Amino acid sequence: MPIKIPDTLPARDVLVQEGVAVLNDSDAIRQDIRPLQIGLLNLMPNKIRTETQIARLIGASPLQVELSLVMVGGHTPKNTPKDHLISFYQDWQDVKHRKFDGFIVTGAPIETLPFEDVTYWNELTQIFDWTQTHVHSGFFICWGAMAAAYHLHGVPKHQLAEKAFGVYRHRNLDPASPYLSGFSDDFQIPVSRWTEVRSRDIAKVPDLKVLMDSDFTGPCLLSEPGRRNLYCFNHIEYDSTSLKEEYERDVAAGKPIRPPHGYFPGDDTSAPPQNRWRSHAHLLFGNWINQVYQTTPFNLDEIGA
Repeated sequence: MPIKIPDTLPARDVLVQEGVAVLNDSDAIRQDIRPLQIGLLNLMPNKIRTETQIARLIGASPLQVELSLVMVGGHTPKNTPKDHLISFYQDWQDVKHRKFDGFIVTGAPIETLPFEDVTYWNELTQIFDWTQTHVHSGFFICWGAMAAAYHLHGVPKHQLAEKAFGVYRHRNLDPASPYLSGFSDDFQIPVSRWTEVRSRDIAKVPDLKVLMDSDFTGPCLLSEPGRRNLYCFNHIEYDSTSLKEEYERDVAAGKPIRPPHGYFPGDDTSAPPQNRWRSHAHLLFGNWINQVYQTTPFNLDEIGA
């Protein structure tokens, strides 16, 4: 079944052109099922692009999914039109009474700041705590994953001497995990961050299990079986050109940045990059949606009980 998003959301036209099934409100009402309620707390500056990336992946599921766009109330984004935010987003304070089958928290380009120095940190920690009682399964991405692991489990982040930037080989550490169903033994994932979490810190938390890692960039995906949470420190959701645009932005700004590792064919920055992670991105999000569907209560009010 398709994903249900507002008819006028910019992501809709992109997804339809790509062949992703998108459900109209009138058609959704006629279907005698309960759609999965998925919330997206979008912390990225370019919210429209991130909405499209996430909607593309969860919209590929055979299940009906209703996506709600959420933002923190204590922060005003600078790179998204105000009318877009007014039309499609709700402050977390306005949805915190709701229960969600799944809730996604994205990254944010603030990773070099101490967590406590982030302007909306207090509200974000409230959201993380709220997910433990109002969300059946959480999916935290990049900085959002580091922030959640730090707040919920005390896992610190560490500054890197050089930005981890490129497409890196990763290992499947738990082929029996339902989240890695269909995954190869090794695969490529985009990485773009100035900080990292380390295996020795994760090992101190019995509730966390490393599902993917890389020799070059360390742990990538953690599961938390007791709370059905996933923590992904890399950008498996990225578009084909996301790293290219980040590289060109930093070059134009005069920042010291190397071309992304293993990304441009022959390391030629003028060559169109090839996407070697798309299939595994769909697998990961599809497996997560499937696990949410199989384990969430039919009555939303029972979530967190």
